[in-house]
Amino acid sequence: MTSTITRTPLTAADRCDRCAAQALVRVFLEGGSALQFCGHHFKEHEVRLRAVAVDVQDETHQLDNA
Repeated sequence: MTSTITRTPLTAADRCDRCAAQALVRVFLEGGSALQFCGHHFKEHEVRLRAVAVDVQDETHQLDNA
């Protein structure tokens, strides 16, 4: 069974699963679940997350526009 990844823009209401800061990265996992991270926590765990991710939605570029 394959699942379809639906990317929707991250908003201020999306929160990091580690610290509750605004999420700027969504990591899609096999089976259809996803984790959300602030830029700091994604960077801290990026190597491991990319190893298990099906897809990564990285919107950290938004920090450059702030």
